[in-house]
Amino acid sequence: MIIYGSSLSPFVRKVVAFATEKGVAAEMKPIGLGDPDPEFRKASPSGKMPAMVDGDFMLADSSAIVHYIEAKHPEPALIPADPKLRGQCIWFEEFADTILNGCGAKMFFNRVVAPVFLKREGDLAAAAAAERDELPKILDYLERSVPEGEGFLLGDQITLADLAVASPFANLRHMQVAIDTSRYPRTLAYTDRILARESFAPAIAREASALQRLTA
Repeated sequence: MIIYGSSLSPFVRKVVAFATEKGVAAEMKPIGLGDPDPEFRKASPSGKMPAMVDGDFMLADSSAIVHYIEAKHPEPALIPADPKLRGQCIWFEEFADTILNGCGAKMFFNRVVAPVFLKREGDLAAAAAAERDELPKILDYLERSVPEGEGFLLGDQITLADLAVASPFANLRHMQVAIDTSRYPRTLAYTDRILARESFAPAIAREASALQRLTA
């Protein structure tokens, strides 16, 4: 299985972590924004990452890819079979993909992608507004939702919900966003614990090292 994308993308990072938690071998093929690579473009007609090639089968979109992997490799189950838990799992992934990532993208694109990779000035006012006006509401919701102690969002086993919600926090780390530990202790402890897993930690360390080199 080949995954096209950059792990700096929370969507790509989620897919790679999902495959790793499944024990599915996935080869990462790095691509950049607007990459013309013909195989990538064939797999992702919109040119958005991630895209996947598995034998003669191609697929784009992170949610589509993780559901494909789950169906092809059902054990260990990362998407619950129980109707209520499955509904919650899909909700948390959607929340992470649209609301959390929507906010994070305004910050990460303007503070990192635009100046570092596109060599142009980002809209720092838009990034600051997202951090000031949007992020606290998101963190307030998560602080009410994440478990205390060692649990996961949907019980005592990791699921897609945890991987989707934790992934964007790596980008907040890369930007050194200051999150109030007294206001959000559960959220910080929870996301730190998920991102410390082998499915995330090595890639995040490589990302941080690469960004340090590029911004030195």
